[in-house]
Amino acid sequence: MKQYLDIIEEIMEKGIDRPDRTGIGSRMLFERTMRFDLSQGFPIITAKKVPFNLIKAELLWFIKGSSDIKELHQNNCHIWDDDVNTARWRGKGKFEGDAGRIYGVQWRDWRAVENNGLVKKIDQLNHLIKNLKNDPLGRRHILTTWNPGELDQMVLPPCHDVITHFSVVNNKLSMFMYQRSCDMFLGVPFNISSSSLFLCLVAQAANFQPGEFIHQLGDAHIYLNHFAPVQEMLTRKDNLFPLPKLWLNPAIKSINDFGMEDIELKNYKFHPAIKAPLNVGV
Repeated sequence: MKQYLDIIEEIMEKGIDRPDRTGIGSRMLFERTMRFDLSQGFPIITAKKVPFNLIKAELLWFIKGSSDIKELHQNNCHIWDDDVNTARWRGKGKFEGDAGRIYGVQWRDWRAVENNGLVKKIDQLNHLIKNLKNDPLGRRHILTTWNPGELDQMVLPPCHDVITHFSVVNNKLSMFMYQRSCDMFLGVPFNISSSSLFLCLVAQAANFQPGEFIHQLGDAHIYLNHFAPVQEMLTRKDNLFPLPKLWLNPAIKSINDFGMEDIELKNYKFHPAIKAPLNVGV
């Protein structure tokens, strides 16, 4: 995971400071790329502890197509609570705890108006896996969460998975993911592992081996109040642990059937967690 730390270091040394939506301010660089070969181990940061159980819980919630954060709470996952409870969103959800038409909803329930005026619901994820099986060499294996007509119905416009593109080469499934807004200290470590896990789940459901995860960072930024935690993490750059291995229950054949117990990390070794505030904004 040295490439992640290299980008962190580059932002600290060469980035541009500017104000942002949160009111905190950040130092940023525009457009950087990371590539992870999953045959070399599961991509997860070892310079600090990353909470893999929360990653599993959120990703399975996305796959389900849910927007109800109370379902996350069942797995002791509260990462969406602050966003849902902001003043800018309060009262806009259809029910208490509704995050709106975010990531998983767009994956499983994209809406299109037909010529007769009726709304057609499109299950992008189902179509993706079906098309990967039927036309593995196709160039249209794409998911998107950026729905301009529904951005105002989301607690937060998509940061990651703006566009996700899959490709099959030599029976290996690779995935490119564009992330427009990249909180490098708190968010991106989460996104690296969540996207890598998603690639592995889709690969198993479509009967491929996982290949490479390519992570394209748009606005790659470090918040000003994360500078001290970042400097602490960088002191560990030359003392990283080997990557762990991912275990998936081989009996699971459908993307819809994975549960928390079907996904495990083996031999994940890491340096201690480093705390930093989550900058939500108003």
